[in-house]
Amino acid sequence: MDTSFTGQADYTLDAKNRLTVPARYRGALEGGLVIAKDIDRCVAIWPTAGYDEFRRAALQDVHPMSQRGRKIMTFFSANSMPAQLDSAGRVPLQPFLLDHGKLHDREVTVVGAGDHLQIWNREAWTSYNDQLAADIFDISAAFDAPTSA
Repeated sequence: MDTSFTGQADYTLDAKNRLTVPARYRGALEGGLVIAKDIDRCVAIWPTAGYDEFRRAALQDVHPMSQRGRKIMTFFSANSMPAQLDSAGRVPLQPFLLDHGKLHDREVTVVGAGDHLQIWNREAWTSYNDQLAADIFDISAAFDAPTSA
């Protein structure tokens, strides 16, 4: 299933630190998912095949025995775990993920990030999203083609 994860919505983790995944994304995650530390201070939820593709791309030009390659592989392997949605569409967040995303107050924003979802501390997301809005002009300016005389 080809799904583009878009949008954002506020949620509250339940007393067992489970996230109810937005209903519109559940179909894309029914075949299994990987929940992982994101490179940013949030938690990522990937369809299993998407996470495998992401890891392969991250290591594409890196020798697996190099120090850099071993660190990348260890980060992605140690900080991720396979999961399934339960019958209510929930996924549990392990303590190491809660710590990484600073999600202990349980007030989160679920953000579509194209090929995966991100779970952010609500205040951290607001700050990060404000910075994204401030940076997007400079980021997009890098795509401007030089003009020729």
